Amino acid sequence: MTQVGCAGILVSDTFCGPMQELPREGQLLAVDGMPTKAGGCAANVAIDLVKQGLSVEVAGSLGKDSSSRVVLSSLEEYGIGSSRIVYSETLPTSKTVILLVAGQDRRYIHSFGANADLTIGAIDRDWVRNLQVFYLGGLFALPGIQVPALLDLLAFCRLQGVTSVVDVVIPQNASISKNLAPLVRLVDYFLPNEDEAYYMTGRTDPQEQLRTFQQWGANTVVITRGKQGAIAAQGPSFWHSGIYEMKDTVDPSGCGDAFAAGLVAGIVKGWEMPETLRYASALGASAIRALGTTDGVFTAAQAVEFTSANHLEVITGTL
Repeated sequence: MTQVGCAGILVSDTFCGPMQELPREGQLLAVDGMPTKAGGCAANVAIDLVKQGLSVEVAGSLGKDSSSRVVLSSLEEYGIGSSRIVYSETLPTSKTVILLVAGQDRRYIHSFGANADLTIGAIDRDWVRNLQVFYLGGLFALPGIQVPALLDLLAFCRLQGVTSVVDVVIPQNASISKNLAPLVRLVDYFLPNEDEAYYMTGRTDPQEQLRTFQQWGANTVVITRGKQGAIAAQGPSFWHSGIYEMKDTVDPSGCGDAFAAGLVAGIVKGWEMPETLRYASALGASAIRALGTTDGVFTAAQAVEFTSANHLEVITGTL
């Protein structure tokens, strides 16, 4: 039986580098390779979850083009079901070119493509009702996902006893509803980063962001903060975790999605929040070890060995 359904953004990613500097105008810069791999929240989290020993299927939208085969072949390689994917009649598969320059943050060149055609209506209720966890990756960056329809699906998840996890992506200059209370009340685990939480709440302090979400009726909220770790709130309980320091960063792409996969894995396994945050932090940290969004992510055995050998403090308190 499929344990986790991952819906949302699907992308064909091309990685250029690492390189010492960008080429000058008219210059030809040779790199060792430019691999193309599956990417996007839904594919990344799905692949990372398979590495944790879970059974996963993906729902999303691709174009009818050669780039779709890049995504599908990656999913097939990991034994991830792709029969829930729909195909756009008019838009190509989403593509991203990631430029990796030593000592600098990543640069992205992106074509949104067929992700725009994903709607809640394309997500089969009979499929959802048999999952343990339904994960949606890319809320607010998927124009076809309308909030009223999403609310209906989240209510269905709750009725069926399916745990919902919603991961947020807010593009620059995005326009989102200012009344998010109905949404956060129906999401079991809400997962924005600190910048996205500021955009939604208007609060700069992360604990104030958590309090605002709770005032709106949120259930469990986990806010990722980059090098500052993560904070979470569930009812009156509050947790703050740091990060695992890793050596020799190759590519930080996919760290956030790996963290999300660790959170979902903890939900499926029934762990308490401190253990879940440690595991999620370990997966997030491990993503930097290889080129691409998923190649460096720990397997379950590697994650257990790493967290056993490396202590990460999780501060527990009340909000």
